[in-house]
Amino acid sequence: MFKALIFDMDGLMIDSERLYWQVEKNLARSYRKVVKEETLWKMMGRRPIEGMRIFVEDLKLPISAEEALALRDARMREKYRDESEAMPGLFHILGTFYGKLKLAVCTGAQREFMEIVVDRLKIREKFDVLQASDEIKRGKPDPEIYLRTCLRLGLEPKQCIVLEDSSNGALAGKRAGCYTIGVPSEYSR
Repeated sequence: MFKALIFDMDGLMIDSERLYWQVEKNLARSYRKVVKEETLWKMMGRRPIEGMRIFVEDLKLPISAEEALALRDARMREKYRDESEAMPGLFHILGTFYGKLKLAVCTGAQREFMEIVVDRLKIREKFDVLQASDEIKRGKPDPEIYLRTCLRLGLEPKQCIVLEDSSNGALAGKRAGCYTIGVPSEYSR
């Protein structure tokens, strides 16, 4: 019997993948580079620093992944604050399961961005656990973030349903032993 519903954030709760792609394409242009969609797909669902290592390596940028991440995050902070909107159906799903199952956010984004989102959407109080990638060592597709979320919920993975839009995230949920449902968006593969 399922006792919890765990939400990915970017691309599932909010339409942020398009914002990331805009920022990352602009960042590449600032170095006179063109980022291929294949690079952007490889980055999806991973911890921010892991994604930026792929970005810097694929584009052969003259900066470190840490520097690229700082540049991207400065731009994304504004995007999260001003442009993040709930995906269709989010409020309905939260309303349906709030009080019936434990609810958690388990995101590849940093805690700062997750908190901006749950506050902007006024949904923080709905969640029992907020789990961000900067609190773990290995990002998706490694199952660590979902295992940590289950532990914080006080549940076994088999008692949890994971909703994910990215293949890396879905793989992480499955590897953790959670019942995982892929919810594709236009930015999913």
